[in-house]
Amino acid sequence: MTEDEDLQYRRQVGERIRQIRRQKRLSLQDVEARSDSEFKASVLGAYERGERAISVPRLQRMARFYDVPVDQLLPVDEVDPGVDGAAAPQKVVMDLASLRDAEGSEAEMITRYLTIIQVKRQDFNGRVLTIRRDDLQALAAILGTGVEETVPRLAELGLLHQPDAG
Repeated sequence: MTEDEDLQYRRQVGERIRQIRRQKRLSLQDVEARSDSEFKASVLGAYERGERAISVPRLQRMARFYDVPVDQLLPVDEVDPGVDGAAAPQKVVMDLASLRDAEGSEAEMITRYLTIIQVKRQDFNGRVLTIRRDDLQALAAILGTGVEETVPRLAELGLLHQPDAG
């Protein structure tokens, strides 16, 4: 990602954060006061203007503060097509059984995110879950990768469904 693309993405994230704050009818000072200064008005303003990048753990805490799923704080209309211009795969199928056996903070965050998707879709088969292109952006943020690196990283973690070869 170039510096310009990074700046553009930070601005898009900042705009989403601002939209959520305004939907909650909170000023920057309200957020600082109600969060016991965890989110200082000046820092929150810098996030909202795209002047400062927000870390994934801090984004999660902010989502909890606003009582919204983490993906709601991420831009919704653009998916990074990857460096080579190839679009991300249309469908990624997660192996929920493998995810239940996985350990570590990444697995915990992915589990929480996929649970949100399951609740939204009312999809509780418990074995697999198909991830849509838009969901890859949130998973990329959770994994600290670009969208184009997300599927290979999920495969590396053993979290993708492997249909039986027959």
